Amino acid sequence: MFARASSSLPTADQALPGRSERPWQLREHVVLKTPVVTDEVPEGLEVAVLGLGCFWGAEETYWQLPGVWSTSVGYAGGHTPHPTYEEVCTGRTGHTEAVRVVFDPTVVSYADLVKRFFEIHDPTQGMRQGNDIGTQYRSAIYPTTPEQDATARELTRTYEAELVRQGIGKVTTEIRPASEAGYYYAEDPHQQYLAKNPFGYRCHADTGVKFPG
Repeated sequence: MFARASSSLPTADQALPGRSERPWQLREHVVLKTPVVTDEVPEGLEVAVLGLGCFWGAEETYWQLPGVWSTSVGYAGGHTPHPTYEEVCTGRTGHTEAVRVVFDPTVVSYADLVKRFFEIHDPTQGMRQGNDIGTQYRSAIYPTTPEQDATARELTRTYEAELVRQGIGKVTTEIRPASEAGYYYAEDPHQQYLAKNPFGYRCHADTGVKFPG
C-alpha cells in the first residue's frame, strides 16, 4: 500500500500512458451526501485543489470545515491521464496526491483553506511527507482562478518568512494553475477513506507552526 517512489519527476515522454477515460464509477460523498464528482459546481461555490501528502487524512481535514460542500481525492500535477493509485505510486505519472475542495466562499475563504493547508503538513520537505517518500507526496497548490493564484503566492511568502525566522527552512510547495496541473479522480475506495476506515492511516508531518497573524 505504501509504495516508495522516485524523488525525480518524469518527463511527458517518460510517463505512463494512462487511459482515455476514468474506468471506475464514484458514489455519493459518504459524509457530506453531495456528489464526489464535481466537474459541474453549483453557482456561488468555488474549487480549491491542494496536495499535502497522503490524501486520506488531508481530505478528512477539509470535509470537517464549515462551508465545505464537497471533497474528493485524486491525482494532479502530472502527465498520465486517469492513472490508478498503483501507477501513481510508481512515480512514473508525475502526479501528486491531491484533494479537491468545493466550498462556499461566503462561509470559508480560500485564504482560510490555504492557511489550514500550511498548518497541517510540512511544506519544506520536497518530495516527501514524513516517512512517505516519493513525488506523489509533494506539496502543491493548484489555483483555479487568478485571484486564488495571487492569494496562494502571498500566503506562501508569509508562511515561508515565518518558517525561515524559526530556522525550519524554505517552502518547496509547487504553485501553478489547476488548468495546467489537471485533476483525475481517484478510485472509490480512496474517497472518504477515513470515514470508511476510521482507524486507517493518517500521515501528516507538520512544522507545528501556526500561520502568523
